[in-house]
Amino acid sequence: MKALVIGGGGFVGTYLVNHLADELGMETAVTKTEKEQLSLTNAKIYNMDILEKEQIGAVLNEFRPDYILHLAAQSSVAYSWKNPGLTIDVNVKGSVNVLDSIRELDYKPRVLLIGSGEEYGHIKEGECPIIEDTVLRPGNIYAATKSCQNMIGAIYAKAYDLDIMMVRAFNHIGPNQAPMFVVADFCKQVAEIEKGDREPVMYVGNLSAKRDFTDVRDVVRAYGMLVQRGKRGETYNVGTGHAVAIQEILDKIIGMSDRKIDVKVDPNKLRPVDVPIIEPNISKINECVGWSPEISIDQTLEETLDYWRRQ
Repeated sequence: MKALVIGGGGFVGTYLVNHLADELGMETAVTKTEKEQLSLTNAKIYNMDILEKEQIGAVLNEFRPDYILHLAAQSSVAYSWKNPGLTIDVNVKGSVNVLDSIRELDYKPRVLLIGSGEEYGHIKEGECPIIEDTVLRPGNIYAATKSCQNMIGAIYAKAYDLDIMMVRAFNHIGPNQAPMFVVADFCKQVAEIEKGDREPVMYVGNLSAKRDFTDVRDVVRAYGMLVQRGKRGETYNVGTGHAVAIQEILDKIIGMSDRKIDVKVDPNKLRPVDVPIIEPNISKINECVGWSPEISIDQTLEETLDYWRRQ
């Protein structure tokens, strides 16, 4: 079987390619933007811009994958506030280009569209843990674009009889994640303090928000199971099912260091709108494909901190 990862130049892409190729034994290809650097021995690499539909069609017709996993996105909430237009172009227009290119094929591959737990947005009292049918109230630009992608995917599955599944993945973390994301940011700051490259002060954003954090290796395992055995037109939550306060994450990471570290709030790290708690119900994916997370938060934090210590 052949799998194509669209947008494999980022944090999740390499983990996903390795899982599909090395653990599931699939013939794997991956796309990246021309500017991205990506070196893999277990996958064919294509340069492809999802805003250029002709490029998508050329890759699909050459490789002819059985499975397509669409990761390509502008995935930073913070950046989506600074550049809404680009976020909409990549996450909505780009996804439509991908789906339209798949619709024009002479066969029907199975497709997994990667969305986000951010889509749920403002959760009302009594709605946690969040089920997939919960009303979406996206609270930021990124979340709105991912909600749109999800709805369009469901429409394409029904209207064009395409084999499309959708996922809402909650925060995923692990070694090699960019420091624009909170856990990587905290670990990088601690590693720099330990090395003496900065003063023993950590700068943080909102610490009261509660989020669900899943190890990226558990996440890609869920993607592999869903693209093979998920049900057409359905959306699945992927997370641990347990939200943790950012303050608790910070305390754990600082506790892994022997340095005395002060904490200060950086106004630049605060979002215009921040949802207090996001916590998923993951029973649907468990019942459908038997997936549940296996790697503990403490193990992930320790390995992420060690990664930044080596950099």
